[in-house]
Amino acid sequence: MKNYIFALLAIAIFTQFSMAQSFEKTKNYQKFNGYFNFYYDDASDKIFLQVDELEKEFLYVYSLSSGIGSNDIGLDRGQLGNEQVVLFKKAGNKLLLIQPNLTFRAITENELERKSVEQAFAKYYNAKLLMLYPFPSQTLWCNAEVNGIKDLEGKKIRVYATTLGDFVEGAGGTSVTVAFSEVIPALEKGVVDCGITGTMSAYTANWQQVATHAYTLRVGWGLAFGAMNMDKWNSLPPEQQELMQTEIAALNERMWAETATEDGIAISCITGGDCEIGEKGGMKLVEPSDEDLAIRDRIAADVVLARWAERCGEDCAENWNNTVGKVLGMTAKAN
Repeated sequence: MKNYIFALLAIAIFTQFSMAQSFEKTKNYQKFNGYFNFYYDDASDKIFLQVDELEKEFLYVYSLSSGIGSNDIGLDRGQLGNEQVVLFKKAGNKLLLIQPNLTFRAITENELERKSVEQAFAKYYNAKLLMLYPFPSQTLWCNAEVNGIKDLEGKKIRVYATTLGDFVEGAGGTSVTVAFSEVIPALEKGVVDCGITGTMSAYTANWQQVATHAYTLRVGWGLAFGAMNMDKWNSLPPEQQELMQTEIAALNERMWAETATEDGIAISCITGGDCEIGEKGGMKLVEPSDEDLAIRDRIAADVVLARWAERCGEDCAENWNNTVGKVLGMTAKAN
């Protein structure tokens, strides 16, 4: 594909653009090789980025090149920010940096939910969805006295997704975005009181070294998928498609079962129970009460779902209502 060069005046996430430039103009510039090659023009003090493939997704990660040392607000040199999946798209003589909407996911094996996600993959990514499976459940790990959901009020809680932030705020807490690798020092310094992550992730990352309370209120699941390019899928003979779907479905079932197993193993290890995979932790196990679960579900409906529908829009909310909403008996309204 023809190379496109654009003046990199200030790359920011979401949509940025600049005029497409001719590759020939860079021959006298200083070249820097990398995932994206770029050129520096000393005369104009401009940077030009070489984009070889359009509409190909990549992970955009940014960090602080300098900071103010160890501090309570967490502005340390080299600290990672959030990550986004983005792509370049050409529009006339401009290049756009686009962050696609990746909120197409299903969290159960219900056929209506799966069908909705499958249609989204086909429409937006020309891909055949073959499997969906979860990572261990996302719960709360606190370096503070937390014995129920009401104790989250006033707490600073590490999140990594917008909907988790909505939940925390619905519970009366303050959501704080902290890179996974920075959670332990953030808990130690009091930058955050609690952090949300998966059960096995918390154990393997040694959060038990600084956190005191394992509050196992499930507030979400990470989800992984397996997909194939739709053109490639359609080129396969029907018998091969059937074989792949049968075998992958069986694998999918085992992976769902393994997730439930990992939850139990991680919680046991991190709270000082039986542990055959490593050292035992000493965190206090706090299991949610029926009242906690009722409050969580109310926050999910009144805050998390409402805010998500507002961001996603009417068409998105309607699709959710016709699929996931029917299963859960919930309705999303985009005001």
